[in-house]
Parts: sequence; C-alpha cells; structure tokens
Amino acid sequence: MNDHEQLRQDPVLKLLAGQEDLEQPLAGKSTLNRLEPGGRHAGKITFWKQGIDELLVNVFIEAHAAAPDQIVLGLDPTDVASHGDQEGRFFHGYYDHYCYLPLYVFSGEHLLCARLRCAHTDASAGSLTEIQRIVEQIRRHWPLVRITLRGDSGFCRDELMNWYENHRVDYVFGFARNQRLRSLVADALGQAARQWEQTHQPARVFVEFLYQTVSGSWSRPRRVVAKAEHIAGKENPRYVVTSLPAEAWPAQKLYEE
Repeated sequence: MNDHEQLRQDPVLKLLAGQEDLEQPLAGKSTLNRLEPGGRHAGKITFWKQGIDELLVNVFIEAHAAAPDQIVLGLDPTDVASHGDQEGRFFHGYYDHYCYLPLYVFSGEHLLCARLRCAHTDASAGSLTEIQRIVEQIRRHWPLVRITLRGDSGFCRDELMNWYENHRVDYVFGFARNQRLRSLVADALGQAARQWEQTHQPARVFVEFLYQTVSGSWSRPRRVVAKAEHIAGKENPRYVVTSLPAEAWPAQKLYEE
C-alpha cells in the first residue's frame, strides 16, 4: 500500500506486464487502504469478517462429493515481512526481521483460515478460537468426520489439547526438546548410535511413553512419541505429543506418516 502509488508508474513493471503504452499507469490508484470491516464507509470497500471466514470453510466442504471419513487440519504460523513503519509490526527473532505472524489453517491444498497477527505474540495465539469455529462449521455438514490437527511445537499448549480431547478432535503436535525428554530416550539414542557406527547411515529408533510435565503445566499425562535418531556422527532426537491411540498408530507409523 505504501509503495503502490510509485510502482504503478514503474516502466520496468509495465514492460514485464506487457503494457504497450508506457505513458499510462499500470494500475489504478491504491484501494488497498479502503478495506473496512462492516457497515458503510464512503469510498471504501466493505467486508464482513464472519462471511469471509465461513466462505473459506464452505469452499472446502463443497469440494468434496461425499463426506470424508477423516480430515487433517494443519496449523501453521509464518512470517509476512514488513518494509515500512506499518502499524503493529514487530521484530521476530526466529525470522530475523520485522514482520507480521499470521495464522493459517490448511487441509491439503485448501485454506480454511488466514488471520493476521502481530509478530510479538505466541505462535498459538488465537488458534483455539479459530479451530472451535472451523470444527463447529465442518461438523454441521459432516457430523461423523474424524478430525486430526497437526502443528509444530508452538501449538503444544495445555489449553488447546484439553479442548481437543474433550471435543473428539485428535492432534499430533511437535514437542520441544528438553533434558528430561533426552534422559527418557537415552537407551534408544545409544542403540541408534551403535547402528550408525556399524553402517555410517542415519539410524532411527522409535519409542513412546506417557509424559507429564514436572511444573504441572499439563493437566494430565499424554502420549509422547520419540524419534531417537543418529546422523552424521551426532544425535538428533525429536518428539511429538499426540492423542491418537497406539493400537491404530504405533510409534514409527505415527511419526513417519
């Protein structure tokens, strides 16, 4: 929006876009700043947040000829870089620049939610509200569909997992490494190291256990699956926490598939 007034006159962009008359602007004056929520605003484009939210889920539902047995919803925060003094921009240490941190919810190639957020927030901020809304809308159409959520360790939060467990929603989330987890998989890591020494190929050993946080930040013990891996002469343990049962999803199958 800040640069649009200048870029629409840029001769190189005009050539790349195939415009023959370089005296004419490439586009009209910016209307990006005219998008306003609800109601009437002179000279501005009106939108209704709830309508857009419902539309994204409806398009996903209508893309199916019949109700699926199971769907997987992927939660993903990512960066949208900002290059000016936009309101709400913050520096993010992981991405190493000023940006926003929008939340996306996908199922396969379908986008079910896109929510703009400031970059100084937790990766999971607002995700429970969005998932509650999406699950409710999906189940109005497909009451028996099994729903599984997938996300990185930023979504491994007790509040979220509690709600999912109480509303027939499964989850597989990354779980950040710590020394206590490392001690629980020490034997498996030793086994993987011995395999690597014999073959000099990446070696994986999968284990699982019930885990409860010492601090009490989890309200209940939960199933953790660990990949005890040894690669290039060093260990590389990784963990996920899940509500999926071991009978249907043994450790290696769950982690790899």
